[in-house]
Amino acid sequence: MPKLPIIHATRDVSDSRFLQVEQLDLEFSNGVRRTYERLKGSGLGAVIIVPMLDDDTVLLVREYGGGVGRYELGLPKGRLDQDETAEQGAERELKEEIGYGAHKLKILHNLSLSPSYMTHMAHVVLAQDLYPEKLAGDEPEELEVVPWKMSELHTLLGRDDVTEGRSIAALFMAREYLAGRFQRT
Repeated sequence: MPKLPIIHATRDVSDSRFLQVEQLDLEFSNGVRRTYERLKGSGLGAVIIVPMLDDDTVLLVREYGGGVGRYELGLPKGRLDQDETAEQGAERELKEEIGYGAHKLKILHNLSLSPSYMTHMAHVVLAQDLYPEKLAGDEPEELEVVPWKMSELHTLLGRDDVTEGRSIAALFMAREYLAGRFQRT
């Protein structure tokens, strides 16, 4: 396991380059009024990619999660750039994070992180027919690529370093799609 980064300082930020807090004054059908707060993403959305090396092997990455203060094992993911489609963003993130491109990309569905207070949505993209190609990314350190058998997905869930909900949901979506049991309606 990599050594954890050193935290030199923490501070509250009202707005950041990624997130802003927005208030919503709502009135429900029963007349009850509430003010909700939500985090408003500043980007164009994101992608979370399920890269299949073969019919049973998915490529995961070990990456530092600043929110939880430890390394997590999950899927490659990232924000979409200006004028970039979900497929283009998935292809770029694959090359940056795991050193592969994909000849076949399929958007399976979208995921929200916490719809009660976040506007953020991520496109779940299945990547197949991989080929080696590396692009420089924005990660502060090289990401460890960890192959995992989809047939052993149930054992992945028991790991302490696998807690990121979008990765877990995307892996199950991909498994069900590949088995012919899931289609977006």
